[in-house]
Amino acid sequence: YQQKAPIMAQKIIAIFVLISTCQAFFVPTLTKNRIIDKSSTIINVASSVVSSASGYGWFGTPNTSENEDEGSKLSIEQLKIQVLQLGAALDRGQSYNPTSGEYYASSMNVAKSKILQLIDCGDPIVNIPQKGELSKIKGEWELVLTTVKHGIFRSSPFFLAVQESFGFAEEKEAFGEDKASLFFKLHELQTCSWGVSKIGRVAQRIDPEGKYIYSEFDTSIFSLTVIPIVGWFKLLPTFGGCVVTASKCEMEENGLLTMEVDYTTSRPVEGLNGLFEFIWSIKVPVSFFWKLLPWNKGRAPTCSVRVKYVDDDFRIVEDKDGDLFVYSRPVVPRGLEIDGKIF
Repeated sequence: YQQKAPIMAQKIIAIFVLISTCQAFFVPTLTKNRIIDKSSTIINVASSVVSSASGYGWFGTPNTSENEDEGSKLSIEQLKIQVLQLGAALDRGQSYNPTSGEYYASSMNVAKSKILQLIDCGDPIVNIPQKGELSKIKGEWELVLTTVKHGIFRSSPFFLAVQESFGFAEEKEAFGEDKASLFFKLHELQTCSWGVSKIGRVAQRIDPEGKYIYSEFDTSIFSLTVIPIVGWFKLLPTFGGCVVTASKCEMEENGLLTMEVDYTTSRPVEGLNGLFEFIWSIKVPVSFFWKLLPWNKGRAPTCSVRVKYVDDDFRIVEDKDGDLFVYSRPVVPRGLEIDGKIF
C-alpha cells in the first residue's frame, strides 16, 4: 500500500489539474440579460439593435445586387454606423474626385443611398424642424460625409452663397459646363490638388439665441510641399488656421434653413502656426463687399439648405443642387470665442 500511495496521489493531482484546465477554458454563454454578482446590476445587451439585420451585426449584409432590399431592414443605428464607416473610407467624400477620375464612384453611390435610407427612416414630425425651431439643431456639429464634388469646404454658407449667386447669371454655363461647378472645380485645382492647401476639420456651430451659424474649416498651407525628386525635407514651413464664416440664420417651414453671410474671420488651431498674429483679429465684412460687386447687383450673400433629418447626434442637410451633407456631434468638442460669446 505504501508503494502504491505515491502513484495514487499523482493520479489525483493529474485529475485535479485536468478539471481545473477545462474550467479555465470554459466560457459561459452570453445572454441578453446577464447578472454580475459583484455589483448586483443587470447589463442589458443591446442585441435587439444589432441583430435586426439577420444577424450581420452593425453593418448588415454585404452590399450586393442579390440583397439590394436589405437596406430597408436596417435600423437607424446601423445606417448611422454605415454612413460613418463610408465617411472614414471616403475621407468625408474627398476621395471621390471626378476631376481626377471615376474611381470610388460606386462607393459614393452607395454612401448616398445609405444617407437617403437614413432620411427615409426618420419621422417628419420629430426629425424635421419647423418654422422657428432653430433650437433643434443648436450646438456644435462636425462634417463626417458629403456627396458634393470639388471640396468639402462647400458646406460653408459663403461657398453656398457663391453657388446660388450663379443662378442669377444671365448665362448659366461656360465652356459647356455649369458655371458654379466650373468655379469650384477650378478653385479646387488651384488650392488643393497640388498640395498648397489641405482641409482639416469642417464644422458648424448654431446659436439659436443669437440666430447665427458659425461655419468653420481648418486649412493648412504648404503641408505637403517638398523638394521634387530629392524629397528629404520640406521646402516651405506649414502654417494655417481655422476659417470662420458667421451668418445670420432662420429656420423656416419643413426644415428650410435660410442664411445670410455677415463676415469671415479666423482663429488659431492648436499645434498649427499662424502666418501673422494680427490675422486672428481681422473681420472681413463679406456682406458689405458682396453687394458692391457689379454682377451681384446689390443682392445680399444669401443661401439656404434643407434639414432632411436631425436627432440628438446626427444632422443631414441638402443644398439646392441635391448634394447631401452629414454632420455628427463631435467626440472631441472644440471651444470658440467669437462676438463676445464663448461656445
